[in-house]
Amino acid sequence: MQHTAIVKFRSDMGSNLRSAKSVTVGFKSREEHRKQLELEEARKAGLAPAEVDENGKEINPHIPKYMSAAPWYVKADEQPSLEHLRNWKPEENYSKSWYNRGEKGYRATKYRKGACSNCGAITHDLKSCVDRPRKLGAKFTGKYIAADEIIVEIKLDYDGKRDRWNGFDPSSYAYVGHRREAMEEARKKFLKEQQLKKLEEKNKTAKEVEPSADDEDDDDDLKVDEAKVDESEQMDFAKVEKRVRTTGGGSTGTVRNLRIREDTAKYLLNLDVNSAYYDPKTRSMREDPLLDVDPNEKFYAGDNQNRLTGQSLEFKQLNLHAWEAFDKGQDVHMQAAPSQAELCFKNFKVAKEQLKSRVKETVEEKYGNAATEEEIPLELLLGQSEEQVEYDRAGRIIKGKDIVLPRSKYEEDAYTNNHTCAWGSWWKDFRWGYKCCKQTIRNSYCTGAAGIEAAEASGDLMKANIARKDASEDKPAAIEERRLATWGTDVPDDLVLNDKKLAEALKKEDKRKREETDERKRKFNVNYDAGVTPEEMEAYRMKKVHHDDPMKKFL
Repeated sequence: MQHTAIVKFRSDMGSNLRSAKSVTVGFKSREEHRKQLELEEARKAGLAPAEVDENGKEINPHIPKYMSAAPWYVKADEQPSLEHLRNWKPEENYSKSWYNRGEKGYRATKYRKGACSNCGAITHDLKSCVDRPRKLGAKFTGKYIAADEIIVEIKLDYDGKRDRWNGFDPSSYAYVGHRREAMEEARKKFLKEQQLKKLEEKNKTAKEVEPSADDEDDDDDLKVDEAKVDESEQMDFAKVEKRVRTTGGGSTGTVRNLRIREDTAKYLLNLDVNSAYYDPKTRSMREDPLLDVDPNEKFYAGDNQNRLTGQSLEFKQLNLHAWEAFDKGQDVHMQAAPSQAELCFKNFKVAKEQLKSRVKETVEEKYGNAATEEEIPLELLLGQSEEQVEYDRAGRIIKGKDIVLPRSKYEEDAYTNNHTCAWGSWWKDFRWGYKCCKQTIRNSYCTGAAGIEAAEASGDLMKANIARKDASEDKPAAIEERRLATWGTDVPDDLVLNDKKLAEALKKEDKRKREETDERKRKFNVNYDAGVTPEEMEAYRMKKVHHDDPMKKFL
């Protein structure tokens, strides 16, 4: 029975949901559904007017269905609308004012029912009272009843809640100026009293003892100028103040000022927008802002100059060694154990020097050292020996052994194809050949002296034929030599280059080449000028790098 009741309840729920859907959505036939799809496609293509909501605003046909269709729990109207996507929350009216500090309200003369039993104010109870607890409260004595607080409800927005200066009164800072003026007056008065006191003592002792040099120095020290006193107060621009037991823990050091105010700021050295980049957050300028200035005259060459001097280079090498050692399996970490990393790097340098010296010693033992001061034997130095060799007038050996020439590891005196000389023993007309037959074709068969005579005869015959042909043909008219201009056309006779414009064009070409090499100097928008002057083309030709020029490295 229980199972059949549950099945019946579920069937009733399904029928109710189906009836509810039919009421809210409505049934559409296949033809109506097709027409609806065609209308939507026409609206998306711009062929049909867009759908209008209840406020008369057009609905974008490209909005997806799951966004344009209102949920069932918001609205059941058939009229299309995007009201469910708009912000339905009203704009809150946030407060722009602030409460008056220390302002009190009405002060009662007798205790009122429901007021604080301690101070007698009606605006709070005993638990929230901030006054000193009395031995007998105002509820029992009826005396010294405190004034009521003025409670103002201030509704702040997101920024107002996080504004640290919200409610600050600038006029309340006036007491700081008054206090500073009072301190200045007291200081001047004290200095004046000290000067008067010193002058009185000096007048008393002037008749008895002559003034010494030390007294004059003391007088000069006491006559302090106000401007100098102000400068002494400002001379601690590089002072580091230590602060211990901070909120974050540990001690911190704060630098009051980072530079002397008389020095020019680094971002003002070069006002060109395409010059070195200045990071205002870290106050760093890594590149050199003055590239064209003489290095002996400029005092600032970028922050990267300091990274390659002093101990910064050693620290960089230490970090690099720690990374490489960690990659190779050693438990070394620069931040976790800096002392261990430094000791490991020191041992590595010692081991490296020992290995270099050991390798050097082994090489010297095997091949010798030409830089040593040991004297080389004379027979080795001049190639002399005790063996006697006799020569005749023609230079032939009569008695003794001939000098053995050194031989290489390659095969020597191996002639092929009946040649008696090696390939490369003959050179003519920028071609190598064999000296025995004067042929320039490698691996050809040697023809000897007959081949040389035949080659010479064919050459003479070719020259005679060329001369006879030149004599028989009519000589054409001499072609006037045309000198090409720098941009590829004929140079007119009246072409004159302006030296001033040529110098400006050279500077412009140098600037363009720097922008091509440096990606940071390349501008975002490029304007091309179709008009090219002869001076600009001459500058382009002068600055163009010819890859086949042997002197291109010296340009």
